[in-house]
Amino acid sequence: MTEKNSTPSYSLALVHPQAKIHANVKIAPYAIIEAEVEIGEGSYIGTNVVIQKGVKIGKGVRIGPNTVITPDTQQLEFWREASETPVYALGNVPRITIGDHVHIEPNVTIHGEVTIGAKSWIGSNVTIYDGARIGKNCKIFAGAVLSAIPQDLKFVGEKTTLEIGEGTTIRECATLNRGTQAYGKTVIGKDCLLMAYVHVAHDCIIGDRVVMANSVNLAGHVEIEDDALMGGTSAVQQFIKIGKHAFITGGSKVRKDVPPYIKVGREPVQYQGVNSIGLRRKGMTAEKINEVMEIYRHIFNSGMNNSEAMDYIEQNVPYSEERDYIVRFIRTSERGIVKGVSSKS
Repeated sequence: MTEKNSTPSYSLALVHPQAKIHANVKIAPYAIIEAEVEIGEGSYIGTNVVIQKGVKIGKGVRIGPNTVITPDTQQLEFWREASETPVYALGNVPRITIGDHVHIEPNVTIHGEVTIGAKSWIGSNVTIYDGARIGKNCKIFAGAVLSAIPQDLKFVGEKTTLEIGEGTTIRECATLNRGTQAYGKTVIGKDCLLMAYVHVAHDCIIGDRVVMANSVNLAGHVEIEDDALMGGTSAVQQFIKIGKHAFITGGSKVRKDVPPYIKVGREPVQYQGVNSIGLRRKGMTAEKINEVMEIYRHIFNSGMNNSEAMDYIEQNVPYSEERDYIVRFIRTSERGIVKGVSSKS
């Protein structure tokens, strides 16, 4: 529970008397804390930190020196005419909420309407823009830029978000853009690992436990399902879909949909077998893996086109969730799927 400190004796810090600060909060010299700020029990505010009105900080939070936290979006919305009245000036301030036991390293900038879940760690020189929704237990490493406006000429300032699930790690200098009016959001699932220099463009939807190695680049509207793994420097064209447990080898240029459970590589990207190692690691039985292999033999090695192969599989391969998932994925593919070496589809 927070409470207004009746004895504001913070040495050399500028703390507004209307700020609601718990009695045992420590505020270092030269920090600036404005009105309508709440800071919970046991938190620490470092030297030269600036916290503007409309920020709520939980218990046990540590904020390193030179960090700036401001709900003001006007400075971001540079497309607005100077004559417009800033939202901030009207008192309609979007709140920034920082959960309990969040650790923020020095020189971080947070502005706009942002939520950071409990026990997350934000590395130095990270920039978090309006619309970021960061889950609990996330780790954001140095230099990452989250929820910047889309690199899309159709974007006109609409209110959108970037959502990052619990337990996800974003490594150094990754850039994740928020959505456009098309989907309204960019989504990164739970327990993902996005390594250094990964770029996720607007309106991408990433599932849980997805791993993207260094310098993976996703164009807009890419969908990656749970447990997929992408090798370093691979690039994905816009509107592509990648299925569950797929493995994309490093350096691949993905221009077609990648069905679930398979490995792809080479140039142009081709089917290279079932991701049997990845499936075993995820607990799939040898029997199930053999079933998946048999299904893909009909798709890529039978000489049938995709439509013929789907009909044959439905009529001749015993029912399983994996069978129907693969068939549904391929039938609904709008971009077409990657080809096998001998495929005629």
